[in-house]
Amino acid sequence: MIQNHPLVLATDLDGTFLGGSPEQRQEFYDYLEENRDRLQLIFVTGRSLELILRLYEQKDIKIPQPDYIIGDVGTTIYDGKTLTPVAEVQNWVAEIWGDASEFAQQLLVDEPGLTLQPIFAEYRVSYYYKPDKNPDQIVKKIEEAGFQCITSADKYLDILPKGVAKGSTLLKLIEFLNLHPQAVITSGDSLNDLPLFETGLNSIAVGNSELKLVEKIKTLKNVYYSELPGVAGIWDGIKYYGKTF
Repeated sequence: MIQNHPLVLATDLDGTFLGGSPEQRQEFYDYLEENRDRLQLIFVTGRSLELILRLYEQKDIKIPQPDYIIGDVGTTIYDGKTLTPVAEVQNWVAEIWGDASEFAQQLLVDEPGLTLQPIFAEYRVSYYYKPDKNPDQIVKKIEEAGFQCITSADKYLDILPKGVAKGSTLLKLIEFLNLHPQAVITSGDSLNDLPLFETGLNSIAVGNSELKLVEKIKTLKNVYYSELPGVAGIWDGIKYYGKTF
């Protein structure tokens, strides 16, 4: 049976859900908390679980606890309350990736302009890259080796399991939870959020979005481009879709 929630907000964090002044953020977070009986909150982020949990060490702002977390650019999926993996979706990622970590890391060892990010991730390999060092050739090499490649902000490059990204993982989670797609709104600001928008779900690109993302969404009729940044843009988009409480 499909669960029909008035709103399922599946949002990126940095620049989006974490964007805006402290006052704007707290007002929006309080608004969401007051209506949690009619809201499901899903974080969809490039952050690892460890970096997400650090947000709750802040004393100045009270951030709502998500119902679910899609982390590591779509490669990890957690229950937001228990912080345990959602096995039915996580196993899908794990089966595609297999034991590819070492191979994926060695793949680009001789490529210029790449610096391995100092993070441990089980189902992705992540780099900092320089956009003037022929990233198109690097992306082609990754894809020809059987992986998915996501770049963003002219800085980040992720090698992911083929067919896995923020959008595809969100769709898998929606299917597992029996959520109604029309109840879901996604929001983001960077190029690695494009797969969210390409799901066809109602989506919000906030006003501080990366210019390359703005260019890509021009042909997507399911994306509302707000002129407002961060949480103000999310709130504006929720109102645009008629999902105010």
